[in-house]
Amino acid sequence: MTPRSPFPLALKHGAIGAAAVLLATGCSTGEGDLTGAAEDAVISISPEDGAKEVPFGEPITVSAENGEITDVTVEQTDPSGEGEPDTSMTGALNKDKSTWTSHWTLIPGSEVEVTAVAENADGEETETTGSFVAAEAPDGQRLEVKDDTFERGLSTDTEVGVGMPVIIDFDMPVENKAQVEAAMEVTSEKPAKGAWNWFGDKRAVFRTEEYWEPNQTVTVDLNLAGVESSDGVYGMENSSFEMKVGRSQITEIDNDTHHMTVERDGKQIKEFPVSLGQNTQHQFITRSGVHLTMEKHTDYRMSNDTLGVKPGDPGYYEEFVEYAVRISDTGEFLHAASWNGQLGEANTSHGCVNMAVSDAGWFYEESLPGDPVDVKNSGRDMEVDNGWGFWVRPWDEWVEKSALGKADDTSKPGTAGSPHSTEKKDEEGDQEEKQEAGA
Repeated sequence: MTPRSPFPLALKHGAIGAAAVLLATGCSTGEGDLTGAAEDAVISISPEDGAKEVPFGEPITVSAENGEITDVTVEQTDPSGEGEPDTSMTGALNKDKSTWTSHWTLIPGSEVEVTAVAENADGEETETTGSFVAAEAPDGQRLEVKDDTFERGLSTDTEVGVGMPVIIDFDMPVENKAQVEAAMEVTSEKPAKGAWNWFGDKRAVFRTEEYWEPNQTVTVDLNLAGVESSDGVYGMENSSFEMKVGRSQITEIDNDTHHMTVERDGKQIKEFPVSLGQNTQHQFITRSGVHLTMEKHTDYRMSNDTLGVKPGDPGYYEEFVEYAVRISDTGEFLHAASWNGQLGEANTSHGCVNMAVSDAGWFYEESLPGDPVDVKNSGRDMEVDNGWGFWVRPWDEWVEKSALGKADDTSKPGTAGSPHSTEKKDEEGDQEEKQEAGA
């Protein structure tokens, strides 16, 4: 991931943006004083114009009387004058388009300018601008992204498979997981439902209900600036990256039949004889469940010395294999095994999927990171936190284990929750309930 400057120029979702309790004298394109003419729209912005040290965890709101809000833009500028203004703030309108509320928190210390436009019943526009300054974040405790999906040396230009999750690793533990989840927006060109899960306090993983639809771009916006991730710990900058999802390739391997099939865009294109892990010891059995291809090597050393077995010990082995494609963190690979004379007949490996050299070469060349590899009937289950084993967790359980407890529609702006402070979130929820009730 290439971190975005805290103050880049980046328009998102056609930006309707925000800001502070300011009554508009405004400018109008019509003559509001004619008999029978509609009253001019009056715009209020909160926080108020000229406010200092505005809490960056609170939302911006724009309200309109006698009209509908048609556009809001927010510019956040580094007071040092470095970089371009950040215009990435987006927000949501209520049903009657009389109130706009920002999606994200403010960049700490930024100078914020909000410009809002509303139309009255005659289509005449009123425009109002308000400015304020966000408070500075405390020194010392600042959350940063340590790694993302491309942590294993992948380039953001690399196409990924339809099973690829979004993986975010932080440099500090996160306590306010719901607020941080709500600040991380995943947007896809084709509709999908997805949710975050946490593996420890430093890793968040976003997975969809079904595999991504192929041939699209997925954008990940980490709107972490101003988010209180733990008591006294705040995000300081926003960043983003894209994943380019390629064709769909799904591999199924049957432990019982010792065969592997590869399906490309819904059609079977290859079938191979294979040999999986022998069942003489539990540790040798290949795990059942959906794995994902993670990395690949043309020449790779394999040995059980990683398990503490030393040369000269019973059962010690060391092999250098060709065309190794990793599918777990516990040493499961698909790879060439020219020595294995029982491909398609028996399971004799130490847990890997053995293949003929030519077959392994083909699979190596045709694999993208994030391609699903589904192993069946081995009697040993894949663990959800083993490599990228996230697909073995049922969808209902995945949503339940998210901090927000609900899925997000990746084809729409915003997320399933709010990164704002608790008090403000409660007020927003009350307002939404009243609006839906007709209050």
